[in-house]
Amino acid sequence: MTASARPGPLLILTAVIFILPGLALAGGGAWLVSLGGSWYYVVAGIGMLITGVLVWKGRRSAQLFLALLLFATLIWSVIEVKFDWWQLLPRLDIWFAAAVWLLLPFVDRRLAPSVSAAAKPRHAGKSALAAAVVATAAVGVFSLFQDYYTLHGEVPPESMAAAPQGDIAPGVAPNDWAAYGRSGYGDRYAPAAQITPANAAQLKQAWVYHTGDFKGPNDPHEIANEVTPLKVNGMLYLCTPHSIVIALDPDTGKELWRHDPKINRDASSYQHMICRGVAYWDVNAGRAKDDPAPEAAGMECPRRIFAPTMDATLIAINADTGAACKSFGDNGVIGLYHGMGMKKRGFLMPTSPPAVAQNVVVMAASVTDNFSTEEPSGVIRGYDPVTGKLMWNWDAANPDDTAPILDGKTYTNNSPNSWGVSSVDEKLGMVYIPMGNETPDTWGGKRNPNGEKYNSAIVALDLATGKVRWVYQTVHHDIWDMDIGGQPTLVDIDTPKGKVPSVVATTKRGDIYVIDRRDGSLVVPAPEKPVPTANAAPGDKLSPTQPFSALTFLPEKHISETDMWGTTPFDQLACRIIFRQHRYEGPFTPQTVAEGKIKGAIISPGPLGIFEWGGAAVDPVRQLLLVNPDYMGFLERLVPRAQANAQGGTGSEMGLQPQTGVPFAVEIKPFLSPLGFPCQAPPWGYIAAVDLRTMKKVWMHKNGTTRDSAPVPIALPLGVPSLGGMSTTGGGVAFLSSTLDYTIRGYDVRNGKTVWKARLPAGGQATPMSYISDRTGKQYVVVMAGGHGSLGTKMGDSLVAFALPDEAVEKKK
Repeated sequence: MTASARPGPLLILTAVIFILPGLALAGGGAWLVSLGGSWYYVVAGIGMLITGVLVWKGRRSAQLFLALLLFATLIWSVIEVKFDWWQLLPRLDIWFAAAVWLLLPFVDRRLAPSVSAAAKPRHAGKSALAAAVVATAAVGVFSLFQDYYTLHGEVPPESMAAAPQGDIAPGVAPNDWAAYGRSGYGDRYAPAAQITPANAAQLKQAWVYHTGDFKGPNDPHEIANEVTPLKVNGMLYLCTPHSIVIALDPDTGKELWRHDPKINRDASSYQHMICRGVAYWDVNAGRAKDDPAPEAAGMECPRRIFAPTMDATLIAINADTGAACKSFGDNGVIGLYHGMGMKKRGFLMPTSPPAVAQNVVVMAASVTDNFSTEEPSGVIRGYDPVTGKLMWNWDAANPDDTAPILDGKTYTNNSPNSWGVSSVDEKLGMVYIPMGNETPDTWGGKRNPNGEKYNSAIVALDLATGKVRWVYQTVHHDIWDMDIGGQPTLVDIDTPKGKVPSVVATTKRGDIYVIDRRDGSLVVPAPEKPVPTANAAPGDKLSPTQPFSALTFLPEKHISETDMWGTTPFDQLACRIIFRQHRYEGPFTPQTVAEGKIKGAIISPGPLGIFEWGGAAVDPVRQLLLVNPDYMGFLERLVPRAQANAQGGTGSEMGLQPQTGVPFAVEIKPFLSPLGFPCQAPPWGYIAAVDLRTMKKVWMHKNGTTRDSAPVPIALPLGVPSLGGMSTTGGGVAFLSSTLDYTIRGYDVRNGKTVWKARLPAGGQATPMSYISDRTGKQYVVVMAGGHGSLGTKMGDSLVAFALPDEAVEKKK
C-alpha cells in the first residue's frame, strides 16, 4: 500500500474490531491492576490497539505483532492453568480467531508493504503468525486429551461380589421402596438386581403419568417437583407441589386415587411450593401376619399415608382408598401452627415428609429464610400415628422441656429448625435430625444461646420422649447457611474392630461426617482447625475454629483469580474484577459490609452447597457411598438496615433478603459473569464413590452437559450442577436425574462409567427410586421430571418409569 492510499472497508472493519476491544481490555485491565490483579489484560489490550492501528495503516507488521501477542498469551495461559482445555479456551479463543482472520487470503493480500520493501520482511509477519496459530492449535489438541479432574478407579472385586448380611433395610420388603430413602435408614439402596451394567443400555420408557399440577399465577418463584415416590402396599404414592397426594398402579402408572387437601394458595408470602415426599405407616409392620396388632381389628386406616401440606398441616390418608383418616387429629388433619407464637400463613412450610416409626410420627418443617427474627418456631414434634395426639416436642431453644406443650403456651419464635428428612433406628430408639439454622442465616449477633448449640448439627432424639441423646455440630456459629439439608444415612460400616452402627451426614460445606449413631462419637476424625476471624460484621462474632472432617469433597485449594472463567477474555476479565472486588479467604470467609473497593464476600461453597438436600446413596452390601457434589460460589453482601428498608426485599432466596430484626439485610446472588456464565471454572458437577471400609474416594467423574442451560443448546461436557440425590441398586447400577440437562443416567458403581442415559421431558430435580413389581417381577426405575423454578429448568408434571424389555427380563431370569 502506498503512502497516499487509504485503507479499504475490510481493513477499516478489521482495525475497528481490534481497536475497540483493545480499549476495553486495556481499561478493564487497568481496573484489575488497581485491585491487585494480573497485568496481562493491560498488556493484551495495548497489543490489540497497536495491532489495530497497524491494520488501519495496512502494515504487514500487524501480523508480526499479533503473533507475538498470541505466543505470549499461550505461554501465560499454560503457566496459569497448565493444559486444561476448558480453561485455555477463554484465554485463547479470541486471539486464535483474530490470527486466523489476518491470515485469510482476502485479508492478507491487503496487508502489503510498500513496493520498495524487500521480499523477506514481506513474509516474516505472516510466517510468525502462522507459527503462532499452529502452536496454539497444537496446545489445544494436546489439551483435549488431558484430564485434571477425573479420579479413575474401581471397586475391589471382593466388594462387588459381597453378599447381603443382616437386616440392611429394617421393615421393608425387598421389592418395595417404603420411605423417602427407601427405609428409615435413608440409604436409597434398592436390592433389586435385574438391571445390571451389562443390560442397562436396554432400559426403555415403560410408562409416564401426568399429575396435572402446574404452577399457578399466585405461586412463588420457587415451585419445584422434588418428590421421590414410595412403592409399598402394592401402589406408588407421590405428592405434588400443591400437596396433592396420588396413588398409582406400579406397573402401568394408572391413577388409583387422588387426595387433594385444597391448601390455601392465597398467601403471597410463600417462599417455596415443594413436596419432597410422603410417609407410609402400617399398624402391622414388623409383626407376623398371623399375629396382627390388637388395635388393628376394625381399626380405621390400618395402613396410612402421612403427608405434609404447604399451608402447615400434617394429614393422614387411608393408603388403600385415599380417604381421610378421620380418627387422626381433627378429621385427619393436624395443624402445625398449634403452639406457635407467629402464625402468619406461608411462613411455616413442611417441604419434607415426616420420619415414621412404629409408635411415633416425627414432624419438622422449614420456615421462611432470612425474612425476620420473628419466624415460627423450628420445634420438632412427635405424634401418635393412630390418634395424632402430641407425644412430645423438642424446641432447640428450650431443649430440656419435651413434655407436650400446654394450651395457651407457645414455642420459642425463630428457634433452629429442620427442613430436610430425618432417619430412624427403631432398635436404638432414636431419630436423627439434620438441623438447619436459626434465621437469619448471615448475621448471628442475636441468636438464642440455647439454640446456638443445635444450628447446623446432627441431633439424635429419643423416639419415645424427644429427649436429646447426643448432638454433633458441623459448623459453629453458622453465618454461611451451611445447614444440613440432606437426610442422614444410617449404615453399619465394616471396620477393623467389626461393624460400627454409623450415621453418615453430607453437608453443604462438602465435609462428610461419619458418626457412631449409638453415642455421637466420630468414626472418621474431624479435628478443629483455625478459620478467619478478622473483621466480623458489627455486632456479630466468629468462631475461631471449625471441625474439618477427614472425609471431604471440599477442594484442596481455595479459589483464586486464575480460576476465573468465561467464554472470552472479556467476561473472564470481568470475573477477575468481581473476584478482586470481593473479600475471599476460603470456605469460612466472614459476611462483609460493602465498603470502598470491597463489594461484599465470595461464599464458596455457596448456599446451594457442595451437597444439598439430595444427600447420599449408600450400598450397605458393597460398603459404598455414592454422592453428586457441586461447586458453585455465590456473592453476598450485608446491607445496613436503613439502606435495606429503602430498597425492599425479594421474598425469594435470591436477591435482597430483608432480615428484619437485625442490623443488616443480605443480598445473595450467584457468582456469574455479566453474560450470565459461572465465574468459577468448570467442572461444576460430579458423581463420586467412597469406599466406606477405607474412607477413600474410589472414583470421581464430572457429570452432565450444558445442553439445556447454555444460551446455545450445545451439549458441552463440562460437568453441571445437580439438585437432587442419587439412588443405587443391588444390580450395581446407580441412577441420577437432577443435572441441569434434562437427562437421567445410570452408572456402573464399580467405576462410575455411564452405562445408560435417557432424555426427560423436563428438569429432573428429584431423586430416582427403584422397585420390583409384585405382579410381573419386573424392575422399574422411576423419576419425577417436573422442573425447578429457582434453577430455571423446564417445568412439567411427568412421572416417568423405565424398565428393561420383556425379552431382556426373561433372559436375565
